[in-house]
This record gives sequence, C-alpha cells and structure tokens, in this order.
Amino acid sequence: MRIGVITFPGSLDDVDAARAVRLAGGEPVSLWHADDHLEDVDAVVLPGGFSYGDYLRAGAIAARAPLMHSVVAKARSGLPVLGICNGFQVLCEAGLLPGALTRNGHLHFRNRDQALRVERADTAWTGSYTAGQRIVVPVKNGEGRYVAAPADLDRLEEEGRVVVRYVEGNPNGSLRDIAGVTSADGRIVGLMPHPEHAVEDLTGPSTDGLGFFTSVLTAVVAA
Repeated sequence: MRIGVITFPGSLDDVDAARAVRLAGGEPVSLWHADDHLEDVDAVVLPGGFSYGDYLRAGAIAARAPLMHSVVAKARSGLPVLGICNGFQVLCEAGLLPGALTRNGHLHFRNRDQALRVERADTAWTGSYTAGQRIVVPVKNGEGRYVAAPADLDRLEEEGRVVVRYVEGNPNGSLRDIAGVTSADGRIVGLMPHPEHAVEDLTGPSTDGLGFFTSVLTAVVAA
C-alpha cells in the first residue's frame, strides 16, 4: 500500500510519519505541498509541525496549498486521510473536519506522554484498536485546544465521531476532552497527539501509535 506523506514548509514530523508507515508495512510516498498530483497513493498523512510558521492561524495557509485541492477532492470521494497535530489543524481549516484548534487554555506549550481512550475502533485509521482501549502517545502543541459550538459538539457525540479522548488529564483544555475526531464516513481522522512518535520501544513511550498506520493498510485492502 502506498501512503502519501505531505511536506509543507515548516513540517517537522514528515520523516517520522514516513517511518511509521514503513514500520507498519506500507510504502511511504513523499508528497510536496506545491505539486498538484497525489501520485496515485492509497491514503494520505498530513504530519505535525508548524506549516508556514503558523501565520494567520495554525494550518490556515497550508489548507490552501496546491496539493490540498487534490486532497480535499479525493477525501470527499473516500480517500483515507490522517491529520496529526498541525495536520489536524489543516484538515479543520480545509473544511474536511468540524471544529477548530485554538491556543491551549493555559497558554503554554505542552509536551508530554499522554493517555488516551480510543472511542471509535471502526474508522479507517483505528481498526487495529478496540473501543475503550487505553493507549499512550506523546502530545506536543501550543494550539491544541479543540473547540466547536455546543450544538456541533452534541452532534459529534451523538454521531459517535469522537475518535480518541484525553484521559488522566487534559493537556490543553480541549472541550469534552476531545483529542481527535472523524468524518461521517470514518475515512478522515484528525488528532492532536502524535502516534508516529509511539511506534518503537527504543524511542517510546510505547508502540501504541503504530495501530493508526496498520489500520489504514487493512482498511485499504478491505475497500
């Protein structure tokens, strides 16, 4: 399976995401933000970082990069897309996921290992987990507070579109402890924590993040 990893100016974790894809058994394909073709990949990862220096709003400029036009079109046709941290911000700015990511409630950058509860285990990116499973992956963000209108939050809860939730502490003040959400069809997922940094025992804190990348390989085969 060919999994594209987009690099924007200011991306920091594109190499880590590509390594996670490789460890999961996929073939990572490097994609450049200024191109307009997705190279026939089977899924796309938008990695963490500080695209375009977070000018205007985090992810706002990257959401309008040439390659994102292709990502939006393909995602709306069923292409699996994962946005991690800055990638989650980009997906929200592009209108592919609801809500927004704002400054952490305590106004400090937060970098720590974080416990999460998997709420949805039937998306393209979480099929390797079980609902209710506790996993630990790092968080590192200054603008990771997930917000949405109360009615939108209620709708996400009712539709089961919260994918992962912070437990044992909320690192950024996200409403309802939401760490990640999915599209209605379960093909697009965005989350603030970094599963690509939890794929090897050597670099820890666990291998709990690898399931995001093995999940999409299974989902693509099953599609």
